[in-house]
Amino acid sequence: MGHQIKKILEKTLRFFAVRILSKYRPEVIAITGSVGKTSTKEAIYAVLAGRKNVRQNLKNYNNEIGTPLTIIGAEAAGKNLLKWLLVFSKAARLIIFRDKRYPQILILEMGSDHPGDIKYLTDFVPIKVGVITRVAPVHLEFFGSIEQIAKEKSILIQSLKKDGTAILNGDDRLVSVMAKKSKAKTLTFGLLAHNNLYAKEIAVSHEFDYKDISTIQGISFKLVYDGKTLPVLLPKVLGEHLVYTALAAIAVGIVYDINLHDIIESLKNFEPPKGRMRLIGGVKNTLIIDDTYNSSPLSARKALYQLGQINLNHSHKKFAVLGDMLELGSYTEQGHHEVGEAAKEYGIDFLITVGERARDIVRGAVDEGMNPDHCFNFKTSLEAGKFLQDRISEGDLILIKGSQGVRMERAVKEIMAEPQRAEELLVRQDKGWDR
Repeated sequence: MGHQIKKILEKTLRFFAVRILSKYRPEVIAITGSVGKTSTKEAIYAVLAGRKNVRQNLKNYNNEIGTPLTIIGAEAAGKNLLKWLLVFSKAARLIIFRDKRYPQILILEMGSDHPGDIKYLTDFVPIKVGVITRVAPVHLEFFGSIEQIAKEKSILIQSLKKDGTAILNGDDRLVSVMAKKSKAKTLTFGLLAHNNLYAKEIAVSHEFDYKDISTIQGISFKLVYDGKTLPVLLPKVLGEHLVYTALAAIAVGIVYDINLHDIIESLKNFEPPKGRMRLIGGVKNTLIIDDTYNSSPLSARKALYQLGQINLNHSHKKFAVLGDMLELGSYTEQGHHEVGEAAKEYGIDFLITVGERARDIVRGAVDEGMNPDHCFNFKTSLEAGKFLQDRISEGDLILIKGSQGVRMERAVKEIMAEPQRAEELLVRQDKGWDR
């Protein structure tokens, strides 16, 4: 799509979105942050769906084109002019006529790859509840520093009015200070006791044998809020960092005056999006932690930490299969090296990497004392997957993760027990990615 055509499309979609928002006045819950946006959106939807007429972002529509499309309720048409005319026609009908089924609440994920992205969206989308997940060093080649990333994210909070609510990760210093920039009420969440709501006693939940991976049931924790302590089970979730996701969703439920017990029950239906710490059965009775949607040094270290937290029988092994992390700018070498250090720190038995940048993951692990004979590097994720087929044994646990461009889901497909279900279970299986 040419630059000028894209700009015309952006302006046209914005024109329609503004008028639809003005007519229907849905309450908007907006989520931004360096990591965890999509999972948080899904968890919030799990809490609100069934109680309200709610719409969440379609697919990964979180930018200047995708956000208006979600407001309209239409999918992108690519280069098909006729389909775009149908999108505009649908938008026009929403403006001319009243659709009684239009959502009461829109849950909008707002991404920002470049400075100014959040301001563009908040300039025409009035936000009732703003959620900030975390600030981390991603897209540094465009922002220059993590402080500039935080400044970009804080624009969402600054856009809130007095009757709005800011829901902030209180464990992240760069996020918690954003409360000072907001006129709105603030709720903080995290794992530390100074937050308005926090989690403690986090554990991997097992059915029977703690050393048998087939009995893993997900993550459990105790929620502390307003003097109450309640047990929470996330049966379809593996990853302590997704506890933050659940906490953000609980905070939104509190804003909407939903009973805490009902919120907790609703979260049992929360399933992470494809490629985000999902459990998938592997060949030879192994278990795969599929975290292939994307990667950054922070999310990779967190995934490795979670892998390290799971106890296995001494005869079973832990594999970390990690691809290049992209768009890190000057932080590229250091970021990959730190992930390698984490692989050694968290007791990973075998490290398989994909891509030239990922060689620094191996260097980091070896520098920390990992056996170099247990470290391998491949050019493609497909090669890594084929290598894994011969290396893994019954009862092994395999984490697979990497940036979108490295296509680490191909490695998952090579070792998953039911490759015929790839379209159902894995990311990037549609024809647009078939190349």
